[in-house]
Amino acid sequence: MDRHALICRNIFEHPQITQRELAQAMDVSLGSINHLIKECIEQNLIAVLPDGHYQLTSPGKEHLEQYRVDGAVILAAGFGSRFVPLTFETPKGLLEVFGERMIERQIRQLHHAGITDITIVVGYLKEKFEYLIDKYNVTLLYNKEYSEKNTLATVYHARKLFEGKNMYLLASDNWMRENMYHTYECCSWYSSVFQEGDTSEWCLSFNKKGKILHVEIGGHDSWVMYGPAFFRKEWSGYFLPILEAYYSIPGTEQFHWENVYMDLVNGTAQKRLLESGFSRLKQQPVKNLESGLDCLNLYINRQNANQVYEFENLEELRTFDPKYQNRSDNEAMELVARIFQVPESEIKNIKCLKAGMTNKSFLFSVSGKQYICRIPGPGTELLINRRQEAAVYEAVKPLGITEYVIYFDSSSGYKISEYYEDARNSDAGNWTDVSKCMKLLKQVHQAGLSVDHRFDIREKIKFYENLCRTHGGIPFEDYDLIKNKMTELMDRLDQMNRPETLAHIDSVADNFLFLSDGTLRLIDWEYSGMCDPLIDVAMCAIYSYYNEEQTDRLIRIYLEQTPEKDELAAVYSYMALGGFLWSLWAVYKSHLGEEFGEYTLIMYRYAKRYYQRIQELIPSK
Repeated sequence: MDRHALICRNIFEHPQITQRELAQAMDVSLGSINHLIKECIEQNLIAVLPDGHYQLTSPGKEHLEQYRVDGAVILAAGFGSRFVPLTFETPKGLLEVFGERMIERQIRQLHHAGITDITIVVGYLKEKFEYLIDKYNVTLLYNKEYSEKNTLATVYHARKLFEGKNMYLLASDNWMRENMYHTYECCSWYSSVFQEGDTSEWCLSFNKKGKILHVEIGGHDSWVMYGPAFFRKEWSGYFLPILEAYYSIPGTEQFHWENVYMDLVNGTAQKRLLESGFSRLKQQPVKNLESGLDCLNLYINRQNANQVYEFENLEELRTFDPKYQNRSDNEAMELVARIFQVPESEIKNIKCLKAGMTNKSFLFSVSGKQYICRIPGPGTELLINRRQEAAVYEAVKPLGITEYVIYFDSSSGYKISEYYEDARNSDAGNWTDVSKCMKLLKQVHQAGLSVDHRFDIREKIKFYENLCRTHGGIPFEDYDLIKNKMTELMDRLDQMNRPETLAHIDSVADNFLFLSDGTLRLIDWEYSGMCDPLIDVAMCAIYSYYNEEQTDRLIRIYLEQTPEKDELAAVYSYMALGGFLWSLWAVYKSHLGEEFGEYTLIMYRYAKRYYQRIQELIPSK
């Protein structure tokens, strides 16, 4: 750390600063400051004015210039699951604290320090950040891996921005009470606050000069990594090649970038790189470890209490900003408060549930009892008729097999239902589970229930095809060929004149709940309608990624006998058509910015694979 440069920076920022104030600002003794001042005067970096204050000399200004901050990278790609339902609509960094968006507060603080070259790395709800380009002249960088990997990957995608530059690395959801950014920074550092008692944060050990010596996750009465960081260009030059190497090592997908630094400072990075084969390839990361450890020094930047905030969850934000106790301006929170007739502050223990492929949901409690609120996903209003869904719930209600619904809005699709403690989803690989699920499906099919709408797979395919074509196209090269084959299958099914009952359609294993008392529930009936009951068997098979042997076993379990050829043909036809339909559904959802990994390809392969199976069962004439 260049303490002479720190003296120069403080004099640059505060021309009237005293020695005592310098000592406080640099966290050193008055004697040390006196000694450093003398050295700066001897090196002609500063001069003493007649009134006793100090002034930077031309050599001092020149010396300080190497420490000028070139820009900042703000990480804003993540989802912010601990802030649901707010982050279903708004990225965490765009949430307001005392009427000011967190990311905008940081941008303005950077601007005040003369730092205007700012890049925001975006991912989740990336379009929400677009207005910042016009408002603050920032640059947006898209991280396509935001939903699969952690901040190691985010920094990896932004690594070129650090080359040859002195750069801040910030998180969009940090809040700093006072501006802690400067025009000049004299060493690489990480912000730190002191936490009393037990903590799960990243705890620091450091020497008298503030150099970090060790990092430990979890500790007691410790200074912890908290808030922004600053990378000098020399530091980045050694660190980023090592981070690049970590990015390509299997098992680091959920690493924070700080995991790489922790391995470095704790002396375990070389072992990880050796085990991954980088030493044999003699790549730059190992060379850096062997020759550049001194350049990888990171210093603690100790901050006062109540200066830096990293809000861990909505409860912390509520405590800090009273606005969120009773008025979050979030539609889902307002709905829950209205339905249960409580202030928002009484909605507690909010947790994000695994996002479904159509909807988003969160868990919450009111008066000690837990519930689930379902929020329709983007574009859902085109895909789901909520009035029809409400009609299905009313039709199956006498069977007592669904989740207990507290509230259902047949216009918006919002649904609030009871949460079943200790319930579990069905296991598609457990045939005892599967047998019970098929028995429940058959009970529904044989109950003689009916609604006024059908699940017409021909109409659904046409509908999704039109959505895809008007929202970005269909990416499959052989789509027209496969569509003709699917039309052939639908024509055959029409000729079979199969019976129709109320079918669930979305008979994925996750929609079967085994309760703690041993009873079984079938939830989420949004695609349900009148159809051939065997479509539920087919959908169960493709959702479970079953092969033909598993599918044949599933059919026998449902029918409780050996299937006829026509029954086999019907199930495999629905499997092919279901794969075709849901691949179009996934393509449309991808046009809306949602991705489901390999699901799209798997479904499209089902269309081809089981069309061929039908040809083996009943060859075309």
